[in-house]
Amino acid sequence: MNKAPANLVHSFLDHRLAGILLHPSSLPGSGPFGGFGKEAFRFVDFLFEAGMGVWQVLPLGPVSDDLSPYHSASAFAGNPMFIDLNDFVELGLLTSDYRPPGNIHDHINLIDAAYDACKASDSNNCAEIKIQLKKFGAANNDWLLDYALFRVIQKQQGQPWYLWPEALKKHDAVALCKIKNQYPDEIKKVYFKQYFFHKHWKALKTYANKKNIKLLGDLPIFVAHNSADVWSHQEQFNLDEQGMPVTVAGVPPDYFSETGQRWGNPHYRWDVMAGDEFGWWRRRVSHLLDWFDWVRIDHFRGLESYWEIPAEEKTAIQGRWIKAPGDKFLHYLLENHHALPFVAEDLGIITEEVNKLREKYCLPGMKVLQFAFDSDDDNPYLPHNYTENCVVYTGTHDNNTVIGWFTDLSDQQKHRVLDYLDQPKAPMPLPLIHCALSSKAKLAIIPMQDVLALGENERMNTPGHSNGNWQWRFTWDQLEPDLAKNLIDWNREYKRV
Repeated sequence: MNKAPANLVHSFLDHRLAGILLHPSSLPGSGPFGGFGKEAFRFVDFLFEAGMGVWQVLPLGPVSDDLSPYHSASAFAGNPMFIDLNDFVELGLLTSDYRPPGNIHDHINLIDAAYDACKASDSNNCAEIKIQLKKFGAANNDWLLDYALFRVIQKQQGQPWYLWPEALKKHDAVALCKIKNQYPDEIKKVYFKQYFFHKHWKALKTYANKKNIKLLGDLPIFVAHNSADVWSHQEQFNLDEQGMPVTVAGVPPDYFSETGQRWGNPHYRWDVMAGDEFGWWRRRVSHLLDWFDWVRIDHFRGLESYWEIPAEEKTAIQGRWIKAPGDKFLHYLLENHHALPFVAEDLGIITEEVNKLREKYCLPGMKVLQFAFDSDDDNPYLPHNYTENCVVYTGTHDNNTVIGWFTDLSDQQKHRVLDYLDQPKAPMPLPLIHCALSSKAKLAIIPMQDVLALGENERMNTPGHSNGNWQWRFTWDQLEPDLAKNLIDWNREYKRV
């Protein structure tokens, strides 16, 4: 490994904090999903009143029909479903009696209607929007035009990019110039959506930061095959001449799956990426650090070694581990930062090499309390085995709620949990929340479902199930009147305020 400058490497977690995990789609509101409107600002106020210093969200990119934020058409674009439509009312681009959207497509149509109204207007508001759109386009030219072209062509062709006509599939400059000239309005609508996504998110982030609340985002290590990123940078992915993956990502067979997990994302050509000092990756990271204060790297171990599966294989069994240049990559990033503001998602079977890479750059790992009680006292997820430089969770977006998890345990397992927690009198999830807050971990994160003491039916995602995920939302009447006061009292007790 490269030797990192010792005087520069330290953890960004320099004091004790607590936070809540909640995706913006789970916020209350009148539409079919939450967003960046007044309910989001009210949630920030709740975090402040509860003594929380961190709001963690899932990836904010555009989603497909399955709504998974981990399968996005872009590593750079934002999801327009989060745009606050009330802003268009205030700008005079929608009437106040507009019909609330019933789904994502209705929501997009209302944004398009606002664009049409702005295009036809010569008001001062619209004149300013047009100026800002040009500035935004110029500032984001390295990804925005390709993303807009991708969306427009995808809409016209009705199929993934690798099935487009040859010139379009190959990202031919002449063919793309024709598309740009043929569909100028459709391209500008994509710019319009991305501008307002960024405007609304930055306003929310600014509001949170003024209340000393950090925004913790999420970076999925791999990107979707049918994405603007792969289409516009095909040389940087392990594809054949037809644009199809030669090898795909996943994880090998383990205790949880006899056939492993075949995710299907194309692998990077790390040798090509290293040739320009990881330019695409560094732009991606800089872009996310403009959105967030800190970023969780999902499947961090893939920066040290990744499971390479031949694309023709239907399962993950016939794969192999391949070394990745994570040390070299993180070293490049460190040149621009005194501390790398990353949380390493290091769950599952982790090797000593992965631990050494994480520790070299002082990246906090993750500790999930729901994983702590299924073995002996050496279990790394038990709080007495923590170092300070880690983030403890009662559970994640992929876990059951604490109440659901505890209910499903055997009597013997329940006794083990309660014995470790010193036989608490309070019902779950309070004992596990107190366990997280009292631990030596510098940062403790509680999913909103556990804050509200909700059961199994309120979980965010059930891995391996294709239906019913990513749709959970809370309502304000679920918050007990003294909830914020109790939370800030606990945070003060455990020195997290």
